[in-house]
Amino acid sequence: MEQLNTIVKRLDTLFQVQESGPDSAFSRFVPTVYDAIEFDWKSFFETGFVTYFNGLMIRGAEQVERVHLAVFPTDNVLERFISEANRGDLLFMHHPILMECGDPHGEWGRGFVPVKEEYLIAIKEKELSVYTCHHPLDLNETISTSKAIVKVLNGRIVDSFCYEGDKAFGLICDIEDTTTEALIQQLESTFAVPYVDVEGKVHGYINRIAVIAGCGDKVSWMKEAEGKGAQAYVTGEIHCHIDNDYGRKRYAEMDAYIQETSMSLIGVSHSASEYIVKKNEMNTWFQQQFDVGTNLIPQEKWWL
Repeated sequence: MEQLNTIVKRLDTLFQVQESGPDSAFSRFVPTVYDAIEFDWKSFFETGFVTYFNGLMIRGAEQVERVHLAVFPTDNVLERFISEANRGDLLFMHHPILMECGDPHGEWGRGFVPVKEEYLIAIKEKELSVYTCHHPLDLNETISTSKAIVKVLNGRIVDSFCYEGDKAFGLICDIEDTTTEALIQQLESTFAVPYVDVEGKVHGYINRIAVIAGCGDKVSWMKEAEGKGAQAYVTGEIHCHIDNDYGRKRYAEMDAYIQETSMSLIGVSHSASEYIVKKNEMNTWFQQQFDVGTNLIPQEKWWL
């Protein structure tokens, strides 16, 4: 068992939650989705979260027995957490709200979606806690979403791209010699996805790749990585499959770029690309840092 405040303080310190300021993404999207349904999120969530949009989101009982790790707050993830958790348990996620990115082999997504009120109430009634960490986890010097992918692919970081200030979301790394087809098979196995989204050129020799977890589907980022010698680009999303004008515009921009790029472009799904850091890095970190158990909660469906 561990004190919740001890865990929160160490997480805040590791990821520099306060020093990082408000999350550049969720400081926009959390208010947007909850204001639209007239949910009083400012009163419901913890003061620090309402300020920074990272950190302790919901406070439960003080004694933590287990930390549960997930990426998106899907219905299934939250149902499992509420069902499997004991009073005081903590859920550590990457996103505070669901993101439906769409399925390249199925339906397009709705974009950002609020957590259902029934789940939020059930979490509070059972005295459970929720802590989310988005860009501070993406950009951390020690543990990050993209570094975890490089590590699992046995890559050696040689450069970076896609910056926020002086910190990079994307990494350029050298890997053992491979091919586009072999890399596809490796990624499907590593991320446990039924298929990947593939565009661009097919190469018989690859030894340098670009890695960026999550939504790496911006042409400017891809061009930057290509200019730094990447032969393949590994990310969560190659195409934006969000069913609105923004998504269709981004899809068209990517379609045009695909005709000119020299890279193999491979998407493993947004959520699966960000689960590796929870499964490998954060799972181990919690076990080493605290007297708690851990429980991994993968999504039933990675492409959604």
